[in-house]
Amino acid sequence: MKKLVPLLLFIPLFAFAEEAVDCEKAWTTLAINQCMHKDLVAAEKAMAKYLAKSLERYAQDNVSATAIQKGQDAWLSYREAHCGAVYDTWRDGTIRTAMGLGCKLELTYQRTAVLWQSFLTYVDSTPPLLPEPKSYEPKSY
Repeated sequence: MKKLVPLLLFIPLFAFAEEAVDCEKAWTTLAINQCMHKDLVAAEKAMAKYLAKSLERYAQDNVSATAIQKGQDAWLSYREAHCGAVYDTWRDGTIRTAMGLGCKLELTYQRTAVLWQSFLTYVDSTPPLLPEPKSYEPKSY
């Protein structure tokens, strides 16, 4: 029973986390954070698509494919460190989560654009392998 009590404390959090949030009308800190997290998940999904296509393009070139993946791994480490610093800088306020998420969003959009420009476009008039990704536009929830 003693092991069950701490678990029961988190059940309301899980139930609340699954509630649908109308991001067009989000104004509470929690709702804004949920919407920003949703946006980050979508941005990361798009980045994964551009990374996968980049790796697919160079699948027969092990040197390039390995270098692309190594660059992505290094970039992920950079994003975590940098946005962690942003989060820590705002540690005394409830805005810290939004600031950290905003940092991750902006850098993820930038990375997606870099993947597209570096590995999915051509120097001649050949069309790119994927459309140019959307640029980052911060939302005011």
